[in-house]
Amino acid sequence: MDLKSLIRDVPDFPKPGIVFKDITTLTKNPEGFRQSVDEMAAMYEGRGVDVVVGMESRGFIFGGAVAYLLGAGFVPARKPGKLPAGAISAEYELEYGTDRLEMHRDAIASGQKVLVVDDLLATGGTAEATVDLVNQLGGEIVGIVFLIDLTFLKGREKLADYEVSSLIEYDSE
Repeated sequence: MDLKSLIRDVPDFPKPGIVFKDITTLTKNPEGFRQSVDEMAAMYEGRGVDVVVGMESRGFIFGGAVAYLLGAGFVPARKPGKLPAGAISAEYELEYGTDRLEMHRDAIASGQKVLVVDDLLATGGTAEATVDLVNQLGGEIVGIVFLIDLTFLKGREKLADYEVSSLIEYDSE
């Protein structure tokens, strides 16, 4: 199945000039969603992944399912103030502003192998912040996988020290 054909473009969201890649048209399609999750997990099968980290919020959709298929645990990287126990944080820049992610201090044990999963790589800020959180806790990044990579925004440059994979690439808006 052509996964790219299941992605809807929404112009001027969340602000003028941004073309939002809406994945809800893919996730509501049972075959498309299954294929996406299966392909993401297959890339890291047999690599000893202990924990999958998914970023709020669409990273939860794919991350939890990938963790299940890999027999790994799932850890959420959340927006500020959403976690009930002690947390660490990392700030990042988006193409349209700044934000911060948090993770529980006990979410990852030192030396655990971690796969980072999210729906979309744009400028790389969210993924870079998540990698920072994993590194603060002593986790070992096995890879970072995205459903979509907006290659024209060069987000992979911020992640150059890591294996980065994606299922769908857009070379321009």
